[in-house]
Amino acid sequence: MHRPIFGRSFAVLVAPVLLSVLAFNFLNKKKTSARRNAEDVGIGTSTSMTASTRNCYEVFLSFRGTDTRKGFTDHLYNGLIDAGIDAFRDNEELRQGENIRPELLAAITNSKILIPILSVNYGTSSWCLDELVQMMECKDKNGQIVLPIFYNVKPADVGHQIGSFGDAFQKREKRLRKRRLDPTILEKWKKALLEVSTLKGYEADGYEAELVKSIVRKVLSELKKKFELNISENLVGIDGHMKEVMEFMNNKSHATLFVGIHGMGGIGKTTLAKAIYNKLSSQFEHRSFIADIRESWKRNGVLYLQNWLIKDILNRENAVHDKDGGINFISSRFKDKKVLLLLDDVDDVDQVRCLASNHDWFSLGSTITITTRNKGVLEEARVDHNYEHEVLDNNQSLIMFSRHAF
Repeated sequence: MHRPIFGRSFAVLVAPVLLSVLAFNFLNKKKTSARRNAEDVGIGTSTSMTASTRNCYEVFLSFRGTDTRKGFTDHLYNGLIDAGIDAFRDNEELRQGENIRPELLAAITNSKILIPILSVNYGTSSWCLDELVQMMECKDKNGQIVLPIFYNVKPADVGHQIGSFGDAFQKREKRLRKRRLDPTILEKWKKALLEVSTLKGYEADGYEAELVKSIVRKVLSELKKKFELNISENLVGIDGHMKEVMEFMNNKSHATLFVGIHGMGGIGKTTLAKAIYNKLSSQFEHRSFIADIRESWKRNGVLYLQNWLIKDILNRENAVHDKDGGINFISSRFKDKKVLLLLDDVDDVDQVRCLASNHDWFSLGSTITITTRNKGVLEEARVDHNYEHEVLDNNQSLIMFSRHAF
């Protein structure tokens, strides 16, 4: 009798069969998941998120209202919100008494990034100084990020209470000493000012619009995981595909790029595109992932998809009401936006033309990735790079088989 063959040759023989079954199951799960996502989240929630509980924020802004509320702080706050970041700014007008509210302490403790905007009169406010003390304690105890902005003051002036910042602080200090303020509180304030002055931050003494953009990019980088799309772990064979596509993108990093990924259904086009999206996401203030366009186009229509994109990029609900109006809106309003856009599972070039027809619809540096089973769609769309996602080779198939079969 012949001995049964259960070695490598058997695995290679049955691997393609099992992979076909796995691919079939994956596609069914993908369709179900996409349908549920569309029903659950509605338009535009693919990249925008809000705090799930009270007093939980991604960024906490501490500032002296008389110095920056209507200027720099307002610009920064709106820049963060426009980028999809859940930011908190205190309404100074609602403050009562000398003691900091428990709600503010909770907001600081539960925020991931703490941004004190240290201006000339910041040190004249007991509230601001108490907030700063809490921030530095959270940094030391919880590892939260403190990102100071020195607004028309020097870090050394803040740390040692000299210059215009020191003059304002010392006037406040004299008044408090007359009221017999607990000296330990004053020491805590000075210690916090010295510590924050040594941290790497930003000095605002020039073009504020560019500074706001720089701060938003920094915050996005620190919050990168918030904007990452969900993909499976321990993927097989994806590194080589990513390397090839990223090499092209890196060589054209300053241009507006249209990149197409095509291949048979269930082969991993969407997963590859998501991995690229995640790698690039922290470089963009404006991002959108529109999933399963083939099905959504049939089920919900073009207006749903156009409004989804507009909501993600501009945070505007139901901005357009007809197809041509949507095309005109997107092509004119996105021109100054550096956009990261992923159009998933396109099966008709008209879908591309309604959402991202031309390079000049977007600012330089934008990246538009399109996945499809139909190579002809990408040729009609005139993408800059058309990448074919091929099947796994024998070794990769064997690895996949080993991970899932048993």
